[in-house]
Amino acid sequence: MSKIIIDGKQIDVPAEYTLLQACEAAGAEVPRFCFHERLSIAGNCRMCLVEVKGGPPKPTASCAMAVKDLRPGPNGEPPVVETNSAMVRKARQGVMEFLLINHPLDCPICDQGGECDLQDQAMAYGADSSRFSENKRAVEDKYIGALVKTSMNRCIQCTRCVRFATEVAGVPELGAIGRGEDMEITSYLERAMTSELQANIIDLCPVGALTSKPIAFHARPWEFVKTESVDVMDALGSAIRVDSRGREVVRILPRINEAINDEWISDKTRYVADGLKTQRLDRAYVRVDGKLTPASWSQAFAVIAGRVKATSPSRIGAIVGDLAAVEEMFALKGLMGKLGSPNVDCRQDGSKLHPKFGRASYLFNSTIAGIDEADAILIVGSNPRLEAPVLNARIRKRWLKGGVLMGLIGERADLTYHYKYVGAGPETIAVVAEEPAQGPTKRMFVVGAAAFARPDGAAVLASLARAAAAAGVVKDGWNGFNVLHTAASRVGGLDLGLVPGDGGLDAPAMAKAGGLDVLVNLGADEIDVEPGAFVVYIGTHGDRGAHRADVILPGAAYTEKSGVYVNTEGRPQFAERAVFPPGDAREDWSILRALSEPLGARLPYDSLTQLRATLAAAFPQLARFGAVVAADPAALAGLSAVVGTVDKAPFGSGIDDFYLTNPIARASRVMAECSALARGRRLEAAE
Repeated sequence: MSKIIIDGKQIDVPAEYTLLQACEAAGAEVPRFCFHERLSIAGNCRMCLVEVKGGPPKPTASCAMAVKDLRPGPNGEPPVVETNSAMVRKARQGVMEFLLINHPLDCPICDQGGECDLQDQAMAYGADSSRFSENKRAVEDKYIGALVKTSMNRCIQCTRCVRFATEVAGVPELGAIGRGEDMEITSYLERAMTSELQANIIDLCPVGALTSKPIAFHARPWEFVKTESVDVMDALGSAIRVDSRGREVVRILPRINEAINDEWISDKTRYVADGLKTQRLDRAYVRVDGKLTPASWSQAFAVIAGRVKATSPSRIGAIVGDLAAVEEMFALKGLMGKLGSPNVDCRQDGSKLHPKFGRASYLFNSTIAGIDEADAILIVGSNPRLEAPVLNARIRKRWLKGGVLMGLIGERADLTYHYKYVGAGPETIAVVAEEPAQGPTKRMFVVGAAAFARPDGAAVLASLARAAAAAGVVKDGWNGFNVLHTAASRVGGLDLGLVPGDGGLDAPAMAKAGGLDVLVNLGADEIDVEPGAFVVYIGTHGDRGAHRADVILPGAAYTEKSGVYVNTEGRPQFAERAVFPPGDAREDWSILRALSEPLGARLPYDSLTQLRATLAAAFPQLARFGAVVAADPAALAGLSAVVGTVDKAPFGSGIDDFYLTNPIARASRVMAECSALARGRRLEAAE
C-alpha cells in the first residue's frame, strides 16, 4: 500500500492504482470520457486532469499515471494531488472547450439527451461562448449493422467502442482512420458488426455518436419507468433493467452484477423487446371443427375439464417450456400430482439430465465467477459464443490474462480466443481422462446442454464424470464440472423435480402420436407434438405450440409477471413485473390455479404470496435469492456406476440460430433482421 494525500485527505491505496482510482477512493469526483474500468487505458480525452504537487508544472491525466510513479516530498512526505485547484478547473474548462469545437448542437434531437456524459460535464465545465469561430467539421454516418445507429458528427474519439470490440467482444471490427481533426471511427469497409455483444458500445459511448437504431427517436430517458429484472434469453440470468412507457417495454439495459454478467448483455437480450408486442395471445381460444375460435375463460376451462375427467391419469401429461418461472412450474407439478399423472417433464429437448444423479450433475458448479480462477478450461459439446455470449466474454477475459490452457471437444467454432482442438465426439473424453492430472490445479469442464440431449446422454454424463474425477476437475475445495444450460427454466425445473415419475413418459415420448390423450403445454415451443393428443397450450405467442393447440390459455411474458428464475449455476434470482399482460392474458400460475377448480384438483393457495410460502417450505434453497447453494460433488462419483454405450456421433451445439431461439425472439422484427445478416455471412463464408 502507498500513502497519498488527495485534496488534503491522506489515504492508503495499492501502488498499482491509477491516480483516478486513488481519487475515487478518497471520495473525489474526477470527470472522464475515455476511461472505463473494464477497458484498457487510452488517455486520449484529457478530461481527468489533476494537479500533482512537486510534479510537472502542468496538469496530469489521472487515468494514465499510477500512484507508484509519483515522487515523495523532499522529506519523504506522501505525494500530494489536487483535484479541484484553479489549475485543474482551468485545464478542464479548456478541454471541454476543445471537445465542443466540432460537437453539433443536436441535444434537442439526440437520443442520448438526458443521459449524456458530455452534457453533464458541459454543465460543470462548459462556458457560454467559444473562442473558436471556424466551421464545424462534418463526418458521414457509418453503417455498422442493424442495431447501432451512428451520428459520427458527435464523436469525440474516446475509442471506448474500439477497445470494447477488440478486448471484450474479441471481434476487432472497429478502428480509427485518419489523424487529428480528420480522425474517424468506422468498421472495416463499413460492414455490419458480427459480435453478439456489439450493442454494448451504445452504453459505453459517452456522447450521442452511437445510439440504438431500433428505438431511435422513440422516447426520452425521463419518460421511462425503470424495473430491475433478470434476463431469460439464455440460462446465465444476467441482471437487466426493463424500461417501459405505459404498457409498452421500450428498451432493456444491463445492470452491474460482478458475479454473472459484469455490465454486459447480449444483443438478443437487449433488442428482443419488440417481440413482446407482436403475435401475442391476448384471449382464450378453443378449436372447433378444426379452427381456433375465441372463447371465454369459463368456456375454455369447461372444455378442458370435460376432456381431463374422461381421461385416465396415466394418459395425461405436461411439458414445460424454456422461459417458465419457478412459480408456474411448481403450480403445474402440484396440479399433475393431484390429477395422479406421472407424466411431467421440463426437458423438452430430450435431455437425459436428472435430479437422481444429484444437483452437481446439472449445475455450473464452479460458478461463473469461478472462471476467473481456472487455469485449464475444456469446452465439451458447446459453443459458448452462441449459447451464452456474456459467459464467452468472461472466458475470453480469463484467456487474455494468460496462464490458462484452452481446449475444445465438438464443433470447431470462432470463440474469440485460441484453443486446442481435442476432438469431435465423446470418444475423445476417454483420452482426456487418461491424461495425468498434473500442472494446472484448477481444471474446468464447460459442457453444453446439447451433449446430454442425445440418446446416449446418460452415458455421456457418466463418461464426463469419470473423466472429471481422473483429470482432477473435481477435488477437495474445487468442483470444475460445469453444465452450461441454454434454457432459463431448466435448472429450476430440475430442482423442483419436474421429471417423469415411476412409469411416466418423458417429453419426446409424450409428444409422439399415441403417447398421451391430454397434454398440458406450458410454453414449450421447441418441440413438435404429433397429432392425436388434446393439447392445452399456456403461452404468450402464436408460435409452434399455439398452432398445435386445441385450447389456448394466454399467459404472461417474463416482463409481465413477478417470478423466480434459477440460472445455470443454481442461483435463484427474482424478476419484477415491468408491465401488465395484454388483453385477457394472465400470469401462468394464476391460470393453473383457476384451472384446478373445474378439474377437481384445487391447488392449496389463492395468492402469489401463499404460493411462494408453500414453495419456500418445500424447496428452501429457491427462496435464497442471489445465493448459490453448492451441490455435493460426491454425486458425480456415483455416476461412474451408470452403464451405457456412448455413440461415436460428434457433438453439436444446441443452437443453430442465435437470434431465433424462443417465441419472443421469433416474433421480433429486429431479431429477424439480425438473423438474416448472420445467415448471409454464413453463406458468404461457405462460398
